[in-house]
Amino acid sequence: MHGAPPPTALITGAAAGIGAAFARALAREGWRLVLVDRDSEGLQALAASLDTETTTVTADLTTDSGIDHVAEHCRDGLDLLVNNAGFGHPTEFLDTPIEAEIAMSRLHVEAVLRLTVAALPAMIERGRGGVVNTGSVLGFFPSSTYSASKAWVINFTQSAAVKARPHGVDVMVLCPGFTRTEFHDTAAMNMAAVPGFLWLDADTLVAAALRDWRKRKAISIPGWQNKTIAALSRLLPMRLILRIHARGGKRPRAVRGAAPRP
Repeated sequence: MHGAPPPTALITGAAAGIGAAFARALAREGWRLVLVDRDSEGLQALAASLDTETTTVTADLTTDSGIDHVAEHCRDGLDLLVNNAGFGHPTEFLDTPIEAEIAMSRLHVEAVLRLTVAALPAMIERGRGGVVNTGSVLGFFPSSTYSASKAWVINFTQSAAVKARPHGVDVMVLCPGFTRTEFHDTAAMNMAAVPGFLWLDADTLVAAALRDWRKRKAISIPGWQNKTIAALSRLLPMRLILRIHARGGKRPRAVRGAAPRP
């Protein structure tokens, strides 16, 4: 007599960083994985390292065709969708090409919306499943277009959680802080001034996130460091937050030819 098939998770931005950490954690539990990234070589290397059934999907989620392609996979009866793909800019928005800002908005907002909407109906019909959207503790602060897009992710996810929970489906936003991944190097950001104690490694972050998702939390902020940062957003007067941001100085200009990896 055959047992039930393994659950299936689709992870975007899976080739490295937090996405790869989700893949490793779920593979250890025997999940079947659909790994999505525009870095085909990175996907293949990750898939080869995992002891579980994997499908790799090369797609650019800043494009309509890429989102449409992945949305079809989301409609195939997933047990978990992890909307993790993302990137940041090393420059302030006035120094960043508008095309790059629009691409980030499409990835952080439109792709998250469309993939979540594609995945939820089948989950709700079955009465089980879930979505984890990667936000950021920066989403609690008005500091950049990146933080603005992550604020949308936080707000949208909490709203979706309320709608999905009565149907047995758990939607959660993960809000990382400083996490040791390739993210900052890819965006040409100099993070040397950030104290070591503020950083978490990606595997620790993801383990805490999965625990929170299984506890049916709508928001996960792993680490006392990140919880403290999030709390400051509620305790400090907005005038002070804006003053601190204004005095923070401009970030360095982008490295010519550098391109973020959704």
